Amino acid sequence: MKKISLTGLQPTGIITLGNYIGAIKQMVGFQNDYDSYIFIADMHAITINQDPITLRKNIRSLVALYIACGIDPEKNTIYIQSDNPYVANISWLLECNTYYGELSRMTQFKEKSKKNANFTSGLLTYPVLMAADILSMHADIVPVGIDQKQHVELARDIAIRFNKKYKEIFTIPEPIINSDITKITDLQNPTKKMSKSSENQKGVISLLEDLDVIRKKIMSATTDSEMNIKYDPENKPGISNLINIYSSLSFKSREEVEQEFKNSNYGEFKKCVADIVIETVKNIQEKYNEILNSDYLNEILDKGSKKNIEISKKVYETMKDCIGIGRSNKTLD
Repeated sequence: MKKISLTGLQPTGIITLGNYIGAIKQMVGFQNDYDSYIFIADMHAITINQDPITLRKNIRSLVALYIACGIDPEKNTIYIQSDNPYVANISWLLECNTYYGELSRMTQFKEKSKKNANFTSGLLTYPVLMAADILSMHADIVPVGIDQKQHVELARDIAIRFNKKYKEIFTIPEPIINSDITKITDLQNPTKKMSKSSENQKGVISLLEDLDVIRKKIMSATTDSEMNIKYDPENKPGISNLINIYSSLSFKSREEVEQEFKNSNYGEFKKCVADIVIETVKNIQEKYNEILNSDYLNEILDKGSKKNIEISKKVYETMKDCIGIGRSNKTLD
Protein backbone atom coordinates (compact mmCIF):
# COMPACT_ATOMS: atom_id res chain seq x y z
CA MET A 1 0.00 0.00 0.00
CA LYS A 2 1.30 3.44 -0.95
CA LYS A 3 1.87 6.06 1.73
CA ILE A 4 -0.50 9.02 1.76
CA SER A 5 0.85 12.41 0.69
CA LEU A 6 -1.04 15.67 1.32
CA THR A 7 -0.37 19.05 -0.31
CA GLY A 8 -2.32 22.26 0.29
CA LEU A 9 -2.26 25.17 -2.15
CA GLN A 10 -3.21 28.76 -1.31
CA PRO A 11 -5.48 30.35 -3.98
CA THR A 12 -3.79 33.74 -3.89
CA GLY A 13 -1.61 35.66 -6.34
CA ILE A 14 -0.07 34.24 -9.48
CA ILE A 15 1.80 31.05 -10.32
CA THR A 16 5.28 31.87 -11.59
CA LEU A 17 7.80 30.03 -13.71
CA GLY A 18 9.76 29.62 -10.47
CA ASN A 19 6.78 27.85 -8.85
CA TYR A 20 6.47 25.57 -11.87
CA ILE A 21 10.14 24.55 -11.97
CA GLY A 22 10.75 24.57 -8.23
CA ALA A 23 7.57 22.87 -7.00
CA ILE A 24 4.97 21.77 -9.54
CA LYS A 25 7.37 19.68 -11.64
CA GLN A 26 8.41 17.87 -8.46
CA MET A 27 4.75 17.26 -7.62
CA VAL A 28 4.22 15.74 -11.06
CA GLY A 29 7.00 13.24 -10.36
CA PHE A 30 5.78 12.73 -6.81
CA GLN A 31 2.29 11.62 -7.86
CA ASN A 32 3.55 8.25 -9.11
CA ASP A 33 5.04 7.25 -5.76
CA TYR A 34 2.27 8.13 -3.29
CA ASP A 35 -1.48 8.06 -2.76
CA SER A 36 -1.59 11.79 -3.34
CA TYR A 37 -4.18 14.28 -2.06
CA ILE A 38 -4.04 17.90 -3.25
CA PHE A 39 -6.43 20.55 -1.97
CA ILE A 40 -7.07 24.25 -2.45
CA ALA A 41 -6.70 25.84 0.98
CA ASP A 42 -9.32 28.55 0.51
CA MET A 43 -10.19 28.74 4.22
CA HIS A 44 -6.53 29.40 5.01
CA ALA A 45 -6.56 32.28 2.52
CA ILE A 46 -9.12 34.29 4.51
CA THR A 47 -6.88 34.78 7.55
CA ILE A 48 -6.26 38.09 5.79
CA ASN A 49 -8.84 40.14 3.91
CA GLN A 50 -9.62 38.87 0.39
CA ASP A 51 -11.79 40.22 -2.40
CA PRO A 52 -14.57 37.60 -2.72
CA ILE A 53 -14.84 37.78 -6.52
CA THR A 54 -11.09 37.48 -7.01
CA LEU A 55 -10.79 34.68 -4.47
CA ARG A 56 -13.56 32.63 -6.09
CA LYS A 57 -11.95 33.10 -9.50
CA ASN A 58 -8.52 32.13 -8.17
CA ILE A 59 -9.81 28.86 -6.67
CA ARG A 60 -10.96 27.43 -10.02
CA SER A 61 -8.05 28.99 -11.86
CA LEU A 62 -5.50 27.34 -9.57
CA VAL A 63 -7.00 23.87 -9.98
CA ALA A 64 -7.13 24.25 -13.77
CA LEU A 65 -3.56 25.54 -13.89
CA TYR A 66 -2.09 22.72 -11.82
CA ILE A 67 -3.85 20.14 -13.98
CA ALA A 68 -2.55 21.93 -17.09
CA CYS A 69 0.96 21.71 -15.59
CA GLY A 70 0.74 17.92 -15.37
CA ILE A 71 -1.05 17.12 -12.10
CA ASP A 72 -3.02 14.03 -13.14
CA PRO A 73 -6.56 13.78 -11.67
CA GLU A 74 -6.33 10.00 -12.07
CA LYS A 75 -3.29 9.89 -9.78
CA ASN A 76 -4.36 12.59 -7.31
CA THR A 77 -7.45 13.27 -5.25
CA ILE A 78 -8.10 16.98 -5.84
CA TYR A 79 -10.59 18.94 -3.75
CA ILE A 80 -11.45 22.33 -2.30
CA GLN A 81 -10.99 22.67 1.45
CA SER A 82 -14.22 24.57 2.16
CA ASP A 83 -16.35 21.96 0.37
CA ASN A 84 -15.80 19.74 3.40
CA PRO A 85 -18.13 20.62 6.33
CA TYR A 86 -16.16 18.41 8.74
CA VAL A 87 -12.67 19.88 8.56
CA ALA A 88 -13.57 23.02 10.56
CA ASN A 89 -15.25 20.87 13.22
CA ILE A 90 -12.18 18.65 13.45
CA SER A 91 -10.09 21.79 13.75
CA TRP A 92 -12.18 22.96 16.74
CA LEU A 93 -11.76 19.65 18.53
CA LEU A 94 -8.01 19.86 17.90
CA GLU A 95 -7.93 23.50 19.07
CA CYS A 96 -9.30 22.32 22.40
CA ASN A 97 -6.25 20.07 22.63
CA THR A 98 -3.75 22.74 21.59
CA TYR A 99 -2.15 25.32 23.88
CA TYR A 100 -2.02 29.06 23.30
CA GLY A 101 1.72 29.07 23.93
CA GLU A 102 2.28 26.64 21.05
CA LEU A 103 0.39 28.86 18.62
CA SER A 104 1.86 32.15 19.81
CA ARG A 105 5.39 30.80 19.29
CA MET A 106 4.78 29.98 15.63
CA THR A 107 7.28 31.94 13.54
CA GLN A 108 4.83 33.02 10.86
CA PHE A 109 2.34 34.26 13.45
CA LYS A 110 4.99 36.33 15.20
CA GLU A 111 6.18 37.86 11.92
CA LYS A 112 2.74 38.59 10.46
CA SER A 113 1.22 39.89 13.70
CA LYS A 114 4.05 42.41 14.04
CA LYS A 115 3.17 43.88 10.64
CA ASN A 116 -0.48 44.44 11.60
CA ALA A 117 -1.59 45.01 15.17
CA ASN A 118 -5.26 44.53 14.20
CA PHE A 119 -5.01 40.90 13.07
CA THR A 120 -7.79 38.33 13.27
CA SER A 121 -7.78 35.35 15.61
CA GLY A 122 -7.62 33.16 12.50
CA LEU A 123 -4.01 34.21 12.03
CA LEU A 124 -3.25 32.65 15.43
CA THR A 125 -5.30 29.47 15.05
CA TYR A 126 -4.91 28.58 11.37
CA PRO A 127 -2.01 26.16 12.12
CA VAL A 128 -4.60 24.00 13.90
CA LEU A 129 -6.77 24.09 10.79
CA MET A 130 -3.70 22.96 8.87
CA ALA A 131 -3.28 20.14 11.37
CA ALA A 132 -6.94 19.21 10.78
CA ASP A 133 -6.30 19.04 7.04
CA ILE A 134 -3.34 16.74 7.58
CA LEU A 135 -4.67 14.50 10.34
CA SER A 136 -8.17 14.05 8.92
CA MET A 137 -6.70 12.49 5.78
CA HIS A 138 -4.29 10.20 7.70
CA ALA A 139 -1.37 11.77 5.82
CA ASP A 140 1.94 9.95 6.20
CA ILE A 141 3.97 12.70 4.57
CA VAL A 142 3.50 16.41 3.89
CA PRO A 143 5.81 17.98 1.28
CA VAL A 144 6.57 21.52 2.47
CA GLY A 145 9.06 24.34 2.18
CA ILE A 146 11.35 24.98 5.11
CA ASP A 147 9.07 27.84 6.26
CA GLN A 148 6.16 25.41 6.71
CA LYS A 149 8.07 22.67 8.53
CA GLN A 150 7.09 24.11 11.92
CA HIS A 151 3.39 23.69 11.06
CA VAL A 152 3.79 19.99 10.32
CA GLU A 153 5.72 19.58 13.56
CA LEU A 154 2.80 21.18 15.42
CA ALA A 155 0.40 18.75 13.71
CA ARG A 156 2.62 15.91 14.94
CA ASP A 157 2.55 17.23 18.51
CA ILE A 158 -1.23 17.61 18.48
CA ALA A 159 -1.73 14.11 17.04
CA ILE A 160 0.57 12.50 19.61
CA ARG A 161 -1.17 14.36 22.43
CA PHE A 162 -4.65 13.34 21.24
CA ASN A 163 -3.62 9.72 20.70
CA LYS A 164 -2.21 9.49 24.22
CA LYS A 165 -5.10 11.32 25.88
CA TYR A 166 -7.94 9.45 24.17
CA LYS A 167 -7.24 6.75 21.61
CA GLU A 168 -4.73 6.17 18.81
CA ILE A 169 -6.68 7.38 15.82
CA PHE A 170 -4.20 9.70 14.12
CA THR A 171 -1.28 8.88 11.84
CA ILE A 172 1.83 10.87 12.84
CA PRO A 173 2.82 12.84 9.71
CA GLU A 174 6.36 13.49 8.52
CA PRO A 175 7.41 16.74 6.79
CA ILE A 176 9.26 16.15 3.53
CA ILE A 177 11.57 18.93 2.41
CA ASN A 178 13.15 18.46 -1.00
CA SER A 179 16.62 19.98 -0.82
CA ASP A 180 17.24 19.19 -4.50
CA ILE A 181 14.66 21.69 -5.77
CA THR A 182 15.97 24.01 -8.48
CA LYS A 183 15.51 27.56 -7.25
CA ILE A 184 14.62 30.06 -9.96
CA THR A 185 15.53 33.65 -9.14
CA ASP A 186 14.29 37.07 -10.22
CA LEU A 187 15.31 37.96 -13.78
CA GLN A 188 16.16 41.54 -12.79
CA ASN A 189 17.64 40.77 -9.37
CA PRO A 190 19.04 37.23 -9.62
CA THR A 191 20.17 37.23 -6.00
CA LYS A 192 16.51 37.04 -4.91
CA LYS A 193 13.89 34.32 -5.44
CA MET A 194 11.40 34.84 -8.25
CA SER A 195 8.37 35.88 -6.23
CA LYS A 196 4.83 36.84 -7.15
CA SER A 197 5.07 39.61 -4.53
CA SER A 198 8.14 41.23 -6.12
CA GLU A 199 7.93 45.00 -6.48
CA ASN A 200 9.48 44.84 -9.96
CA GLN A 201 7.36 42.49 -12.04
CA LYS A 202 9.84 42.69 -14.94
CA GLY A 203 11.81 40.00 -13.14
CA VAL A 204 8.82 37.68 -12.67
CA ILE A 205 7.23 35.38 -15.27
CA SER A 206 3.63 34.30 -14.73
CA LEU A 207 2.42 31.08 -16.34
CA LEU A 208 -0.62 32.97 -17.66
CA GLU A 209 1.35 35.91 -19.01
CA ASP A 210 1.35 37.17 -22.60
CA LEU A 211 4.01 35.25 -24.56
CA ASP A 212 5.52 38.37 -26.14
CA VAL A 213 5.92 39.93 -22.69
CA ILE A 214 7.67 36.77 -21.48
CA ARG A 215 10.16 36.97 -24.36
CA LYS A 216 10.92 40.62 -23.59
CA LYS A 217 11.50 39.86 -19.91
CA ILE A 218 13.95 37.06 -20.68
CA MET A 219 15.82 39.07 -23.31
CA SER A 220 16.26 41.91 -20.80
CA ALA A 221 17.32 39.61 -17.94
CA THR A 222 20.30 40.79 -15.89
CA THR A 223 23.56 38.96 -16.71
CA ASP A 224 27.20 40.16 -16.64
CA SER A 225 29.86 41.43 -19.01
CA GLU A 226 31.91 38.25 -19.47
CA MET A 227 29.93 36.61 -22.33
CA ASN A 228 30.84 33.23 -20.86
CA ILE A 229 27.93 30.82 -20.41
CA LYS A 230 29.12 29.14 -17.25
CA TYR A 231 27.21 27.98 -14.17
CA ASP A 232 28.59 30.03 -11.27
CA PRO A 233 25.80 31.21 -8.92
CA GLU A 234 28.12 33.26 -6.73
CA ASN A 235 29.90 35.25 -9.43
CA LYS A 236 27.42 34.91 -12.31
CA PRO A 237 23.94 34.70 -10.70
CA GLY A 238 22.06 36.02 -13.74
CA ILE A 239 23.45 33.64 -16.33
CA SER A 240 23.34 30.78 -13.80
CA ASN A 241 19.63 31.42 -13.33
CA LEU A 242 19.04 31.24 -17.09
CA ILE A 243 21.03 28.00 -17.21
CA ASN A 244 18.79 26.58 -14.47
CA ILE A 245 15.67 27.52 -16.43
CA TYR A 246 16.92 26.03 -19.68
CA SER A 247 18.27 22.93 -17.93
CA SER A 248 14.99 22.24 -16.14
CA LEU A 249 12.76 22.70 -19.17
CA SER A 250 15.03 20.83 -21.62
CA PHE A 251 15.75 18.00 -19.14
CA LYS A 252 19.48 18.52 -19.73
CA SER A 253 22.16 18.82 -17.08
CA ARG A 254 23.88 22.13 -16.45
CA GLU A 255 27.06 20.65 -17.91
CA GLU A 256 25.21 19.72 -21.10
CA VAL A 257 23.79 23.25 -21.35
CA GLU A 258 27.25 24.77 -20.91
CA GLN A 259 28.60 22.50 -23.65
CA GLU A 260 25.69 23.25 -25.99
CA PHE A 261 26.21 27.03 -25.74
CA LYS A 262 29.98 27.23 -25.27
CA ASN A 263 30.39 29.17 -28.53
CA SER A 264 27.26 31.33 -28.13
CA ASN A 265 26.91 34.88 -26.86
CA TYR A 266 24.41 35.95 -24.21
CA GLY A 267 21.88 37.24 -26.76
CA GLU A 268 21.81 33.89 -28.57
CA PHE A 269 21.49 31.99 -25.31
CA LYS A 270 18.69 34.24 -24.05
CA LYS A 271 16.79 33.68 -27.29
CA CYS A 272 16.97 29.90 -26.79
CA VAL A 273 15.89 30.25 -23.16
CA ALA A 274 12.96 32.41 -24.27
CA ASP A 275 12.00 29.88 -26.96
CA ILE A 276 11.84 26.94 -24.58
CA VAL A 277 10.02 28.93 -21.88
CA ILE A 278 7.43 30.13 -24.39
CA GLU A 279 6.94 26.63 -25.79
CA THR A 280 6.36 25.30 -22.27
CA VAL A 281 4.07 28.13 -21.18
CA LYS A 282 2.09 28.06 -24.44
CA ASN A 283 1.28 24.37 -23.95
CA ILE A 284 0.25 25.02 -20.34
CA GLN A 285 -1.97 27.95 -21.34
CA GLU A 286 -3.72 25.96 -24.07
CA LYS A 287 -4.55 23.13 -21.65
CA TYR A 288 -5.57 25.63 -18.96
CA ASN A 289 -8.04 27.38 -21.26
CA GLU A 290 -9.59 24.04 -22.22
CA ILE A 291 -10.04 22.99 -18.59
CA LEU A 292 -10.99 26.22 -16.78
CA ASN A 293 -14.72 26.42 -17.44
CA SER A 294 -15.32 22.80 -18.37
CA ASP A 295 -17.61 20.18 -16.85
CA TYR A 296 -14.45 18.09 -16.56
CA LEU A 297 -13.10 20.41 -13.85
CA ASN A 298 -16.38 20.19 -11.91
CA GLU A 299 -16.30 16.39 -12.16
CA ILE A 300 -12.74 16.29 -10.77
CA LEU A 301 -13.65 18.52 -7.82
CA ASP A 302 -16.92 16.71 -7.11
CA LYS A 303 -15.16 13.35 -7.08
CA GLY A 304 -12.32 14.65 -4.89
CA SER A 305 -14.64 16.36 -2.39
CA LYS A 306 -16.81 13.26 -2.04
CA LYS A 307 -13.79 11.13 -1.14
CA ASN A 308 -12.37 13.78 1.20
CA ILE A 309 -15.68 14.17 3.02
CA GLU A 310 -16.19 10.41 3.46
CA ILE A 311 -12.77 10.01 5.09
CA SER A 312 -12.93 13.07 7.35
CA LYS A 313 -16.51 12.34 8.47
CA LYS A 314 -15.33 9.03 9.94
CA VAL A 315 -12.47 10.81 11.70
CA TYR A 316 -14.83 13.45 13.12
CA GLU A 317 -17.31 10.88 14.43
CA THR A 318 -14.48 8.88 16.04
CA MET A 319 -13.11 12.05 17.67
CA LYS A 320 -16.55 12.91 19.06
CA ASP A 321 -16.85 9.43 20.58
CA CYS A 322 -13.38 9.70 22.08
CA ILE A 323 -14.02 13.11 23.62
CA GLY A 324 -17.54 12.24 24.81
CA ILE A 325 -19.64 14.79 22.89
CA GLY A 326 -22.72 14.22 20.74
CA ARG A 327 -25.55 11.70 21.08
CA SER A 328 -23.56 8.49 20.83
CA ASN A 329 -23.98 5.88 23.58
CA LYS A 330 -20.64 4.28 22.70
CA THR A 331 -18.03 3.78 25.37
CA LEU A 332 -14.30 3.94 24.77
CA ASP A 333 -12.50 0.65 24.13
